[in-house]
Amino acid sequence: MALVADPNERLRHEPGPCSGCGADLADAPEMGVERRQVFDLPPMAVRVTEHQLIARRCSCGAVTCGAAPEGVTAPVQYGPRVTAIILYLYVGQFLSKKRTAQALAELFGTPVSEGTVARMTKRAADDLDEFCDVVRDRIADAEVAGFDETGLRVAGSLHWVHCARTDRYTLITCHPKRGRKGIDDAGVLGRFRGVAVHDAWAPYDTYPGTGHQLCCAHALRELAGVADTAPPGADWCWAGQAADALTALQRLVAETQARGADTVDAHALNAQVQLYRSAAQIGITQTAARSDPVMKKHHALARRLLDRQDDYLRFTTDRRIPADNNGSERDIRMIKLRQKVSGCLRSLTGAKQFCTIRSYLSTAAKHGRHMFDTLVMLTEGQPWLPAIPSC
Repeated sequence: MALVADPNERLRHEPGPCSGCGADLADAPEMGVERRQVFDLPPMAVRVTEHQLIARRCSCGAVTCGAAPEGVTAPVQYGPRVTAIILYLYVGQFLSKKRTAQALAELFGTPVSEGTVARMTKRAADDLDEFCDVVRDRIADAEVAGFDETGLRVAGSLHWVHCARTDRYTLITCHPKRGRKGIDDAGVLGRFRGVAVHDAWAPYDTYPGTGHQLCCAHALRELAGVADTAPPGADWCWAGQAADALTALQRLVAETQARGADTVDAHALNAQVQLYRSAAQIGITQTAARSDPVMKKHHALARRLLDRQDDYLRFTTDRRIPADNNGSERDIRMIKLRQKVSGCLRSLTGAKQFCTIRSYLSTAAKHGRHMFDTLVMLTEGQPWLPAIPSC
């Protein structure tokens, strides 16, 4: 930490008697000042503002009452900043409803119930309908978008969280089904006509008019699993060669982009593609017997690498496309973190509300927005909306 030039308060501490002779130093010349600063928070307490709506009777007999400010609708209520703090703790930092209520009571002396946390979350999610429509349309119109899904325990059973995202937008939804019903519920991939970046899960391939970039990071993990089953002391494994070729291709693209070049060196590209293809072909041959479930799995991987070569290597010819779907995994990882911190969600409705607000926070962060300020805008009834992209 560094000293600041303008502290909020300065306290001077005078020395006592002279350390040499014991004389009084009250009128002695000042020889210097050693500065030490303490960063701390003032005591925190909720500030209560009372709005008195005055009623007056006119000479005509009519009684007219003053109007309450916008947003002041009840005799007693929490303001937008308290609500934003509750959402920040519950949705932003993954505390449970019970722990969120406890934190408000202990930090600010403001006891709230779990039901209050639930009602605030519902109101916030309900106010994001327009935001979700905007984000859904922006992702559907994008040239490249990532798609992923992960399991989430909801009401004691396994549900599925679906993610559609770009570098600027995130849409997270929750559905009881993992397949097309869950994907269609998000409302993006069915009308998406760009390049979809995803893993090799089959339902993503059933949408017509969509290009595909299969996630190389997933493929590398699968290939590592194959290499781990190789006989001890083996000098060579087809999966190792395929993984090395995929890694080299990604490195070639990264170096090309760093130089500002438009295309990858054709000779270097073709050399790695040949290594990739030959490894997959040898893998198919070595696992052709498919004598056990593990060999069947390895055979399917080698066959997929060859049959879908264009979809795995599309990133080498189109610099808009990432080689992996790590962006989607990062966006959706927060949902898994929430389950790890506070357990499952109690209802599908609550899970959908949670995912909606996470979509809002993730998209805002991608636009450089501060989480708490963005939540205050939401609780004030004026949620932040991403600007229309410039042409």
